[in-house]
Amino acid sequence: MMAAIRAGLLGQKVLLIEKGSSLGRKLCLSGKGRGNLTNIGDINTFLENFNPTGQFLRNAFSHFFNQELMAFFEQAGLTLKTERQGRVFPRSERAQDILRVLEQYLAKVKVEIIYNRSVREILLKGKRVAAVKLDDGRILAATGVILATGGGSFPQTGSSGDGQQIAEKLGHRVIPLRAALVPLLTQEKWVKDLAGLTLKNVRICLLVNDRRKFSQIGELLFTHFGVSGPVVLSLSGDIVDLLRSKEAVEFSIDFKPGLSPELLKRRLERELQGRLILKNLLKSFLPHSLISVFIALTKIRPDKKVNQLTQAERKQLLGLMKDFRLGISGFLPLKQAMVTRGGISAKEIDPRTMQSKLIKGLYFAGEIIDVDGKTGGYNLQAAFSTGYLAGENAAKNQG
Repeated sequence: MMAAIRAGLLGQKVLLIEKGSSLGRKLCLSGKGRGNLTNIGDINTFLENFNPTGQFLRNAFSHFFNQELMAFFEQAGLTLKTERQGRVFPRSERAQDILRVLEQYLAKVKVEIIYNRSVREILLKGKRVAAVKLDDGRILAATGVILATGGGSFPQTGSSGDGQQIAEKLGHRVIPLRAALVPLLTQEKWVKDLAGLTLKNVRICLLVNDRRKFSQIGELLFTHFGVSGPVVLSLSGDIVDLLRSKEAVEFSIDFKPGLSPELLKRRLERELQGRLILKNLLKSFLPHSLISVFIALTKIRPDKKVNQLTQAERKQLLGLMKDFRLGISGFLPLKQAMVTRGGISAKEIDPRTMQSKLIKGLYFAGEIIDVDGKTGGYNLQAAFSTGYLAGENAAKNQG
């Protein structure tokens, strides 16, 4: 939509071919339906929140970034707000309102839209785009084509990976599609008993083959099959690749990151002087639903008086509070991921224009490209920025 709007604003005749019966179905799912359209971080902060291929986006961000995007929507009457970690949402908290503005722009610049049709093939004349062939057999002449068909996640919204197949037929290298921003499965089956429990302000450390690779304080959500939450989702793309390479992956959770092991030990020792039983003592340290799991793992009787705990048992309790292990065994399938990792190789796209380095008049925008970022508005900004740049250059480079 952004690519079509930008090309239309530059006076080109634009046709938008939509596979479904309506626009923006995946957009309306973003931010849990609230529409986290960007982030207020600077360009370097953005690039740090993408996988290594994210450096490809520097030109696009330099040309059209978060302040320009926010102004684009605010000038159309959409009031925005900034929340923690710099995330930007419509004040209405409705992603549908972002779509409404985009549709108004499309109408204003007279973009023609064909619904319920998909492109089967891009036809060439030599090494230049000449036309597109639709699934109903129609052939539509075109001097410029922008592929902005998304990744392979949430295929019910229309992004099912067919754009990558079209590009591959034209000679482009496609990095295999896989899940990113996806909930993870754990080896521990007892997590189902904690489903719905959110742990806030815990330290989550990623261990690969028992070596510490990453550590961050944040939020973790237990599900009936494993774990999710912002930190987990942001790590998930890398974890998917690690698991595919048969690496051993674990999470180490520190329930009290604000207390050093020594300070936590002192606090625990003070509590152990009383006559409480273990399960009542743990209420001061852990969420209620986690207590039974904790006790089962220690194999200490829940009704044992705390002043009768052995030194080994005390050490075990302290160790679990600072280093609670979860083995990561898998992940949900790509179709249930928020974002796709993989896609058209960024090495075959000119980052200054979004034009194919192989075929004149062919451009790429959004999740179809092999770049993916963490949660927080980064991926939508990348879609808007690359769409804007592709639309602008497709419009300027006609003839």
